[in-house]
Amino acid sequence: MNHALLIFVITLRLLKMAVADEGICPSTSMVDSGSDLKHLYWKVTNPTLSPSHLQDLPGFTRSVYKQDHALITPESHDSDIRSVFDNAGHGFTLCNVPGKDARFIFVVQGAVTLTNVSGTSDKLTVDSYAYLPPNVDHSLRCDASATLVVFERRHDSLENQSTDQIIGSTDKQPLLETPGEVFQLRKLIPTSISYDFNIHIMDFQPGEYLNVKEVHYNQHGLLLLEGQGIYRLGDSWYPVQAGDVIWMAPFVPQWYAALGKHRTRYLLYKDVNRNPL
Repeated sequence: MNHALLIFVITLRLLKMAVADEGICPSTSMVDSGSDLKHLYWKVTNPTLSPSHLQDLPGFTRSVYKQDHALITPESHDSDIRSVFDNAGHGFTLCNVPGKDARFIFVVQGAVTLTNVSGTSDKLTVDSYAYLPPNVDHSLRCDASATLVVFERRHDSLENQSTDQIIGSTDKQPLLETPGEVFQLRKLIPTSISYDFNIHIMDFQPGEYLNVKEVHYNQHGLLLLEGQGIYRLGDSWYPVQAGDVIWMAPFVPQWYAALGKHRTRYLLYKDVNRNPL
C-alpha cells in the first residue's frame, strides 16, 4: 500500500466518543432527521447515502483507491485509534501517547475538553479546533457524544524553530484573498515556516467551481463537511457528499465543482514550508 495513503487512512479519522452506564460504547447520532435542531455538520454523521442505506447491497462501496488518489466513503470509514482510552466513570477520556507527531483536532459534533501537560483546559465546541505540537502530553474528555476529525503528521522540525499550541474556531479566522477564484478561504494554522502543514476551510456556493485545474507538489487530505459536488482526481470523476474523505497525492490533477442547493464546505490538509525533495 502506498505509504502516504496508509498515513492518511489511519490519522484522518472520525472519532465518535460516548458514555453509558456500562462504560465506553459506540455513539449514536443526536440528530432527528425530522427536526430543525441539527448541528452545523450533521451531514457528516448523517450522510444522504449512509451505510444503513446500503444494507441490502452487501459488498457495495463507493470507496476507491488508486496510486495517486483515494475516495473513502462513510460505509468504509475505519476509526483506527492508537491512543490510550480511560473511562473514569464520569465521562470519556482520550489520553495522548507522547510521540513525534503533531496533532490537529477539529470538532464536528458535540464538545470536548482539552487539557495540556500544564493543566490548562479549553472547551472545544463545533467548528473549533486545536493544534498540538509533537511531544506534548494532553487529554480529551467529553461527557456526551462527540465527533472529532484528527490529523496527525510526523513533524519535520527545523533548527531554532518551534511550534506552539493553538486553540481557535473557524468563525474567528479572516477570509483570505483567492486571486482568480470564487471560493472563500480560511487558514487555521499560522503560515510561518515553523509549521510543516496547514489546514484550510474552503467554501463554495452551489454552481461554483475551481477555476484552476490544480497540479502541484502538495499532498492533500480532505473531509467534506457540508454539501455535495463532483471531484476530478486524475482522469476520474467522482460524485461526493458530506462525510466523504479524499486523499490526493502530489501532482495528481484535481478539480471541484459544487452542486445541489446548499454550500459546500471542506476541511483540507496541505503540507507546506518543506522541500518536497
